[in-house]
Amino acid sequence: MKTIIKALAAASFVIAAGAAYAVDMGTPQEAATLVKKAAAYLKATDRKKALAEFNDPKGKFVDRDLYIFVLDLKGNVVALGSDTVRKTVGMNLSDMRDVDGRYFVRNMLTMATTTGSGWVDFKFPNHLKNDAIEAKVNYIQKVDDLIIGCGAFKF
Repeated sequence: MKTIIKALAAASFVIAAGAAYAVDMGTPQEAATLVKKAAAYLKATDRKKALAEFNDPKGKFVDRDLYIFVLDLKGNVVALGSDTVRKTVGMNLSDMRDVDGRYFVRNMLTMATTTGSGWVDFKFPNHLKNDAIEAKVNYIQKVDDLIIGCGAFKF
């Protein structure tokens, strides 16, 4: 009987810890909402000011593990709200592939120029989980000659 109680207690702890962890991470829907907010801000604000705001890791376009990124139509990183991968600003990522060999940045470029917005699935290291490779989805939206995006891990 004590073994069953200990097992149930351990299972409850694992479930509670998982739920708490999930709360700390943004959802795909929240990522899409952040992109739409950023797109509206870019349209309503001076471009230089908007890009500076998107680059601010403590700004209004960063929420937990969600952050805005901006690419030009060639795949160059124009803005990135994450301190973790800030070094990619100015780099061209069009040849970047996930662990399954998918050119996910190229997929974003194609989607932006054909449909204007949508979801791109890929696998990416989760820095909150010791870089474990996990399924992620980016929502992107084209605004003029820029692509605004935000990704969320699927859980």
